[in-house]
Amino acid sequence: MSSPTDVARLGEEVPLLEGIRTTRAIRRLRKDPVPEALVRKVCEAGTFAPSGGNRQPWHFVAVRDPERRAWIGERYRRAFHEYIAPAVEASRDPGFPEAKRRNLRAALHLADHIHEAPVHLFVAGWTRRGRPQLQALFPAIQNILLACRAVGLGASLTTVHQAFQREVDAYLGLPEEIPTCALIPIGWPEGRYGRPPREPVDGRLHWDHFSAEPE
Repeated sequence: MSSPTDVARLGEEVPLLEGIRTTRAIRRLRKDPVPEALVRKVCEAGTFAPSGGNRQPWHFVAVRDPERRAWIGERYRRAFHEYIAPAVEASRDPGFPEAKRRNLRAALHLADHIHEAPVHLFVAGWTRRGRPQLQALFPAIQNILLACRAVGLGASLTTVHQAFQREVDAYLGLPEEIPTCALIPIGWPEGRYGRPPREPVDGRLHWDHFSAEPE
């Protein structure tokens, strides 16, 4: 990035629907650093999400320090391998779908290399009546993922860190009333964005009432 002006303009020309259709999870990331201005830009996009009463409950913690990323990565890796073990076992069956096998490999790659992702972006938010305001935080997360797509960054959403959430929240200095709900590893992608495989919407769209066989 050659100047702050370049960063300010980057991604502004990506058509909205094209960005939505091509924002797939990017789990293979390069180690190259991401400019602070770009991290700020995608987080700013998150702040334009809707929230009840316009409370804007979100906080973003961008972890860039290698030692801190290694601390997070070691715990994430352990939690993910425990979580994914049944799927790994199932994938040994010759009849296991190849598309699912590819997704499994990508997820395992992220877990084993997450410490190398230059930015670990944690999304946290105030609680209300004892519950996190996920109805606001997840639209903010989607905005961040779309903004990453627009500026050329790779990103994906994971909640595996919740297996050690209290530990990581304390490590990040977050008070109990502002818990994390998601982790977004961000970096320059090894691959490219593109349209993920999706079933036609007509099979999932129902008019006026649910039908087992939509028209």
